[in-house]
Amino acid sequence: MSKRDYYEILGVNRNASETEIKKAYRKLAIQYHPDKNPGDKAAEEKFKELTEAYAVLSDSQKRANYDQFGHAGVNGGGFSGGGFNFGGGGFEDIFGDIFGDIFGGGSRRGSRGQRGDDLRYNLTISFEEAAFGTEKKLQLPRKQTCETCQGSGARPGTEAQTCSTCRGAGQVRYQQGFFTMTRPCPDCRGEGKIITDPCPDCRGTGQVKSKRTLNLKVPAGVENGTRLKLNNEGEAGMHGGPPGDLYVVISVEEHPIFSRDGQDIICEVPISFVQAALGCDLEVPTLEGRVNLKVPAGTQSGKIFKLSGKGIASLRGYGRGDQLVLLKVEVPTKLNSRQRELLQEFAKESGEDIHPQGKGFFDKVKELFD
Repeated sequence: MSKRDYYEILGVNRNASETEIKKAYRKLAIQYHPDKNPGDKAAEEKFKELTEAYAVLSDSQKRANYDQFGHAGVNGGGFSGGGFNFGGGGFEDIFGDIFGDIFGGGSRRGSRGQRGDDLRYNLTISFEEAAFGTEKKLQLPRKQTCETCQGSGARPGTEAQTCSTCRGAGQVRYQQGFFTMTRPCPDCRGEGKIITDPCPDCRGTGQVKSKRTLNLKVPAGVENGTRLKLNNEGEAGMHGGPPGDLYVVISVEEHPIFSRDGQDIICEVPISFVQAALGCDLEVPTLEGRVNLKVPAGTQSGKIFKLSGKGIASLRGYGRGDQLVLLKVEVPTKLNSRQRELLQEFAKESGEDIHPQGKGFFDKVKELFD
């Protein structure tokens, strides 16, 4: 039976680029892969046909011969009897290049350096420390490179031996159906070497647990959830790889007087209704001590006064926010007879003219319901 056209098999035109050919093959090969179609002989044959077509069209010389002479131009070039025998491991090269990341192929890890893990440290600071910045000493438990074996994992004076199972490749091959697959060597776990005489300090891991003291400068303006990154202060890498990073996550304690809104500080200050009515001078707390605030006569509850530049520093270094003083007028809850008498007398003398807000409110109510 004559063979089908390779371009037709892959569903591409004869002017298709290498990228288009590779993309078409990948899509169809995933669809007809034997692992996806166990026991399906038709899918297996389709997969063979696809891979044969790709092996020719992905090779510029074979493709040129095929374009000029058809199937006769590639006979004897690695295929035998129309079957699936690729010379020189060609199929494994093709398969590993396209599907290594999906089906477990690809190159071995060997003893290449591996980056260490990142670490997280939760740090709680006070409201004032967040506002002005601070310095903290961190006691950080982590793994570091073993000094005895310099991270090799082998006892000083010895070295790791080449794995006899994979012969240093880090991978072993096994047959699945009609083609060869690779997987990490189970004996050396993909390293290619086995430590027969491990280091007594790290027990062959190349790392030891330790505690490291770090000086951390917390900048002014941090808030809840701020992450500070310290490069290369995480876990040590393996096989000479770089260490990971340390992320310090900030939590800011609540303050008994102040709250925060961005770069501004809010402080609620209670005053009596006499102080609000007659006006007064108040001492208002700030993060830097007390300041005087002049409260004019007739100040209403909820009035906000701004103290410029008394807030939180910008994390980017662009000035400071303000402190907002929110006045809350307190009404006495317990009155003696004399106080009650004076207030009743005050009410008789007041009339409506000294209650402009109340008058305006009841005028609106009257207009609404009359």
